[in-house]
Amino acid sequence: MKKFVNAVDNILAESLRGFAAAHADIVELSEKPVFVRRAGAPRRGKVALISGGGSGHEPLHAGFVGRGMLDAACPGQVFTAPTPDQMAAAAAAVDGGAGVLFIVKNYSGDIMNFEMGAEITGRENASIVTNDDVAVENSTYTTGRRGVAGTVLVERIVGAAAEEGADLAACRKLGEKVNGATRSMGVALTSCTVPAAGRPTFDIGDREMELGVGIHGEPGRKRVPLPAADDIAETMLNAIGGDLQPKQGAPLLLFVNGFGGTPLMELYLMYDAARRWCAGNHLTVARSLVGNYTTSLEMAGCSITLLQLDDDLLRLWDSPVHTAALRWGA
Repeated sequence: MKKFVNAVDNILAESLRGFAAAHADIVELSEKPVFVRRAGAPRRGKVALISGGGSGHEPLHAGFVGRGMLDAACPGQVFTAPTPDQMAAAAAAVDGGAGVLFIVKNYSGDIMNFEMGAEITGRENASIVTNDDVAVENSTYTTGRRGVAGTVLVERIVGAAAEEGADLAACRKLGEKVNGATRSMGVALTSCTVPAAGRPTFDIGDREMELGVGIHGEPGRKRVPLPAADDIAETMLNAIGGDLQPKQGAPLLLFVNGFGGTPLMELYLMYDAARRWCAGNHLTVARSLVGNYTTSLEMAGCSITLLQLDDDLLRLWDSPVHTAALRWGA
C-alpha cells in the first residue's frame, strides 16, 4: 500500500501540525503532551468535553473540537490509546470551572487510560462510555460492545448542551441517553494498512465482505460473499433495528459513515438503500448525516447508525456547531 510518508514514526506529529495550521481559527495544538484544544481561553462556567482515542479514525476526534462539540481531543498513535498524561493535561487546559466530561469509546486501552487520566486530573469529572455497535458482544479490543460511529452523535448532542450551560451531571445523563438510543453496524470490503505494519490488517477476497467489522479491522459476525447494496443495507438495518426497536412515527437520525476508502457516490447509494428500508418499515428519518466521520485509515466499507430522537435531541442536534469536520448554523 502506497502512502504519503516522510518517516513512519513522524506521521502523527506531522499530520497534527498540518491539521492545526489548516484550522488555526478553531483549534490549537499542544505537542508535549499531545492534544488538540479549542483556540482561545476556556469559557468560564462551561462543562469541558474531552474525547480521544487511537489515530487513524480521522476526523474523529480532533475534527470535532470546536463550538458545539468538544473542547479537546487526545490522539494516540495509530489504533493505540492515548496516555493518561494527555488527558490530564488537556483537562487542565480546557477546564472552565464547571468540571470535565470524558467521552470514551468502549475499547479496553481507551477505558483504562482515560480512567487513569481522570484520577490524576485533580478536577471534578465524569465519564460516558459509548458502545453502539450491535455486531458483536465482545471483540479483540473490548469486553462488551464496541464504541464506533455513534460516538460522533454523543459528542455533538452533549456538546450542544454544554454550550447552552448544562451542568456536569446533566451532560453525563444526556450522553448516556444518546448512547442508549444509538445503534450501529459496519461492513468492510477491503482491509486497511497500519503504516508501521506495512501490510493489510487482514486478507479478504475480491468478492467477499466482512459483516460487522470493527473500526480497527477487528473481525465481525462473519465473512460472506459480496451481495447487492440493498441486501447489505437490509442485513445491517435488520440487526440495528432489531436491537434498537425504534418506535414507528418517531423521528430518527440516519447516519451513513464511510471508513475512508469508499467514494461518496457509494455512501449516498447506501443512504438511499437505508432510507428506503426505513420507509418500508414505517420509520421516519428526520435528520441525516453522510460522509467519512469515523474512518479506519483507507478501509473500503461503511457503517450505518440509527439514533432514536425526541424533541430535545432534535433541538440540540440542530443548534449551531463549528468544527473542522462538522458545521452548520450561525
